Amino acid sequence: MIALILSSVVLIKKRKKGRITGVKSTLPSICFILIAILNIVAIWFDWLGLISWMITVILLIVGAYFTKYLTINKKFI
Repeated sequence: MIALILSSVVLIKKRKKGRITGVKSTLPSICFILIAILNIVAIWFDWLGLISWMITVILLIVGAYFTKYLTINKKFI
């Protein structure tokens, strides 16, 4: 749980530092963080069922689709 909070804080700081705006480029990170939160809650409350798995797969597909809107850093190419 600490790693999840820490990764969210780092994500926000890096986006502010890089002056990256827009929701489309943020959606993959949001979806992947929601997957982690959903699975942690599902394990805690014993909700490991079909609905939990379907939501996880849908979030994974949405996150993967919106990776095309991520900005490319020319420094590493």
